[in-house]
Amino acid sequence: MTRVWARWVPAVVAAVVIAGGTVAATAAPDVDLPDKSPREVLALVAGHSLDGFSGTVEKSTNLGLPELPVGADKFGGADVGSALDFLTGSHTARIFVDGHDKARVQVLDQLAERDVVVNGQDVWLYDSSKATAVHLTVPEKDATGDHAGDYSPADLADKLLDHVTPSTEVTVGEDTSVAGRDAYELVLTPRTSETLVEQISIAVDAETGLPLAVTVEADGQDDPAIEVAFTSLTIGAPPADTFAFTPPEGTDVTEHALPEKSGPPAEHPMPQVSGSDWTTVLEFPAGTAPAELTNSPVWAELTSPVAEGQLLSTSLLNVLVTHDGRVFVGAVPAEVLQAAAAG
Repeated sequence: MTRVWARWVPAVVAAVVIAGGTVAATAAPDVDLPDKSPREVLALVAGHSLDGFSGTVEKSTNLGLPELPVGADKFGGADVGSALDFLTGSHTARIFVDGHDKARVQVLDQLAERDVVVNGQDVWLYDSSKATAVHLTVPEKDATGDHAGDYSPADLADKLLDHVTPSTEVTVGEDTSVAGRDAYELVLTPRTSETLVEQISIAVDAETGLPLAVTVEADGQDDPAIEVAFTSLTIGAPPADTFAFTPPEGTDVTEHALPEKSGPPAEHPMPQVSGSDWTTVLEFPAGTAPAELTNSPVWAELTSPVAEGQLLSTSLLNVLVTHDGRVFVGAVPAEVLQAAAAG
């Protein structure tokens, strides 16, 4: 748990960008919560034990990508279209959680929906627009863990601050309200100008410690790059049948069994890492970027030619695919990626 928290702030911002974001929390003048220090708010988050809840989440992403022609997301295959879908626009999702092994996310598209359902060892991925489903059987979890429960919330907050404060200023902003619930605003500001991230704000439920909203601001952009928030939230376990999924008649079902963990597969090598914290750059070997993407008209529309290859530049993330097929990714200025590629 501590390792996850310590790495989340600077490193996972790239993954957050890819996955999308949503509606922001705003300061609420009528909310007046007891004062808390950053350490106390972090302890509130670290100590939350909310096992069951359901709600609606709104997502909005503004990364400054150029507007594509109508139908451009159809070029290059379904994966390209899905990636573009996550990188642009707004979406609504319904989320249901019951403990650590039951969850359901319904992404509500126009006249369709996509579902991810986790029910113990059964995992379903369903797309109603394509009438397809993938069923995964997950191996039983190892009974041993990293003993995160040995630490109190205060211990976890201290460890997080120890990891974060050298690279990040952590403050508490104005009291706010999200989905009708009072919340503290935790503000994370990079201590470096060598990143595209200006700051990240997290609304933390004052009663339960559950994060209710995340807003990511990009340097030099007026509108938030990513906004994610609950618009409604119900505390308590959802009905048991929420997680019982049966594909509708006529659905094309693909069965998969996941192998027991034994290290990363050889066909998916780990990236090389340079820089640290907010200035981290990931380098993936040649062949990582699928040809259906880099050879598609969409890629040509989204990228610009540079000396090292093709550059996809957004307000919060830059991606460089070199002439020899290597891929460099980071929430850093483009010239940092170009220097890494040249080096």
